[in-house]
Amino acid sequence: MTTKVRTRFAPSPTGYLHVGGARTALFNWLYARHHDGIFVLRIEDTDLERSTEESLTAIFEGLEWLGLDWDEGPGPEGPFGPYFQSERLDIYREHVQRLLDEDKAYLCYCTPEELKQRREESFARGEDPKYDRRCACLTPAERQALADKGREPVVRFRSSDEGSTVVDDLIRGEIVFDNEMLDDFVILKSDGMPTYNFAVVIDDHLMQITHVIRGDDHISNTPRQIQVYEALDFPVPEFAHLPMIHGSDKTKLSKRHGATSVTEYRDNGFLPEALVNYLALLGWSYSATDTLFTVDELIRKFSLDRVSRNPAVFDMKKLEWMNGVYLREMEPDRLTDTVIPRLQREGLIPEQVDKATRAKIQKIAVALQSRIRTLAEFVPSSRYFFVDDIEYNQKAVEKFLYRDYVPELFGLLLDKLTHTEPFDEPNIEKVFLEVQAQVDRKLGEIIQPVRVAVTGTNVSPGMYEVLAALGPARTCHRLKTMKEMVKQKLSADEA
Repeated sequence: MTTKVRTRFAPSPTGYLHVGGARTALFNWLYARHHDGIFVLRIEDTDLERSTEESLTAIFEGLEWLGLDWDEGPGPEGPFGPYFQSERLDIYREHVQRLLDEDKAYLCYCTPEELKQRREESFARGEDPKYDRRCACLTPAERQALADKGREPVVRFRSSDEGSTVVDDLIRGEIVFDNEMLDDFVILKSDGMPTYNFAVVIDDHLMQITHVIRGDDHISNTPRQIQVYEALDFPVPEFAHLPMIHGSDKTKLSKRHGATSVTEYRDNGFLPEALVNYLALLGWSYSATDTLFTVDELIRKFSLDRVSRNPAVFDMKKLEWMNGVYLREMEPDRLTDTVIPRLQREGLIPEQVDKATRAKIQKIAVALQSRIRTLAEFVPSSRYFFVDDIEYNQKAVEKFLYRDYVPELFGLLLDKLTHTEPFDEPNIEKVFLEVQAQVDRKLGEIIQPVRVAVTGTNVSPGMYEVLAALGPARTCHRLKTMKEMVKQKLSADEA
């Protein structure tokens, strides 16, 4: 066995890459990177009926988006492939045969119906429903007689039922399992497919995995796997079982808590570095106060002895807060590159963006940067910059526009803004200050009606930034339109 640290992530392509799987992949990746080791991606696709190309693509996309590059596996390959379990069936059968030859496994001809009936009888007696080993000592003639009846056997591992199996877990410490509680589990199904507890041992050994880091829902599998390691005279790797992830209500994480696919987080406007940072904190911590880490910092600081035994709680609000922090720190060019596709998908900008349009988008993006928590909020927050017809918040209209001084105010602003060149922030501010002196009102009493008139709401970036980005045509058109509307409303009220 190699002395170099080798970890692996081994998903099944039967669904999306969810939060729990992504956290497991991240911890394996961080541990390997911290120790200058190897991170392996293996695809456990022996469930041929449920495995799909769509799920496989989602796994690859999710890992790549998070930046969790693998050193060996599909793509880069490596010396211990193939890395799809469905392509390793001959390898599994070879090791099954070895166990059969050494009488460490045996053929079992019991039907599913018989096994079900015995389980029910065991439950009725108050016993654990273990396999009763009735096929463990069949003679060759008895096996042949059952085969002649058309029964397709499975292969069962001959578990030790004396003493105990000890797991030296790197997170939980020593865990002792009474071997009497284990049964002779199936290692090869009748269709020739290996079971998880067998295939994972063969793969981890042949791929020289030194550290098996996985969720603690696998703890009960570990003693069975250790017995297979020992039966095949394989060295046993180090085990580390990560705490489960719960929702805010302390129940098992589900879709209602945010357990959606990693690619959904991407599509919903989260940044990969924010999600990586947040996932790292689900069960691991460096200190009581530090929460924001770059990837390089995570690699340097990550260790299994800082992983908690207690379940981690997934908090969507905290993730959104953290994403907002990362958004505010984005460089303008990258921010612009990120929001352009979103605006294009909504049909707000053309497919080909010229230099002037890009400059405008960057100005808008920077103005909104501190006001959004996810990129998904950018389009609704910026729509009024790109369309002629905007929706108005009626409460804001009634509160800030229906004032007796607004028509005159807008008229004065229009007289000056129509002739303002260049139409930039300093000149726009100058106009507002001049008008303020004319009407003798607080600046807020001027800005808020204008904000509602040009954006449809009373919340926006700085007024001068907004008007400069809108441009003179849209600014003046909206002020003129709302001036007339307010005049009509005030007149109607007086009548």
